[in-house]
Amino acid sequence: MSKRSLKYLLPALLWAFTLVLSFAFSTKDEDIRFVQPEGWPKPFYDLSKNKVTTAGFELGRKLFYDPRLSGDGSISCGSCHMQVSGFAHAGNVFSHGMNGAKGRRNSPTLFNLAWNTSFMWDGGVNNLEVQPLAPMSSVSEMGTTLESIVRRLGVIPEYRSGFYLTFGDSAITGQRVLKALAQFTVMLESYNSRYDRYVRKEQGGTLTNEEQHGLKLFRKHCETCHNEPLFTNNSFQNIGLPIDTTLNDYGRLGIIHDMHDSLKFKTPSLRNVAVSAPYMHDGRFATLMQVLDHYTNG
Repeated sequence: MSKRSLKYLLPALLWAFTLVLSFAFSTKDEDIRFVQPEGWPKPFYDLSKNKVTTAGFELGRKLFYDPRLSGDGSISCGSCHMQVSGFAHAGNVFSHGMNGAKGRRNSPTLFNLAWNTSFMWDGGVNNLEVQPLAPMSSVSEMGTTLESIVRRLGVIPEYRSGFYLTFGDSAITGQRVLKALAQFTVMLESYNSRYDRYVRKEQGGTLTNEEQHGLKLFRKHCETCHNEPLFTNNSFQNIGLPIDTTLNDYGRLGIIHDMHDSLKFKTPSLRNVAVSAPYMHDGRFATLMQVLDHYTNG
């Protein structure tokens, strides 16, 4: 790609693909409703087995932001997944957990999770309801166990009430904790940006000539892996990033144990890309221009 092409592609990434989270709910008094936008593929997550309700969503949100889910009660899921940055860890190359312990990777964004076929940068988890177990059990993140969380929540009256409203009785179990969290995170949907309105030919969906040119370049050079409308194909790619010899993170290789998967990491969605810096699994790029420069000259 030429530098002239980059000149037009960057504004498209910044503006046409800067997608603001569009939640599928309005107020606590209204029913929570998951939205499958017109023309989008069928979600991978089976919502019929964990139907989202207002009570379940509110319980999941409370759990997501409760630091009591960590070993020392100091951090929550929301500590590393901040709404202002597309539910990534704003400004942090590596996310940090209890006592400032640093992790090995940059926290991925959280939205449109119903369409994810796997989770984590290496795809080590393949179910939305199981995914929270990884940060919960990590000593560099939340440093606890599901059993400990259940015991801690079991003595809190407001939680017993929340589980009653969600599941029909006040029993707090590990499975129910994970299902409630899933009812919240599956609702973090991004589908109503200016780009989306442009594609749907709706009012307010106009792009400048420069952005339209950038969109054409994007579709020519980037859409192989960043497929519309999700802007990811859920694949794992080695994009030529030199390995960090301090971390020695070989990505997918650690899961599959096949040398063909060495240095492959999950293709992230480009939605909300302008607010979710830094970029890549190890947060090595601070700006989108650095990302584009890697693909042009790296």
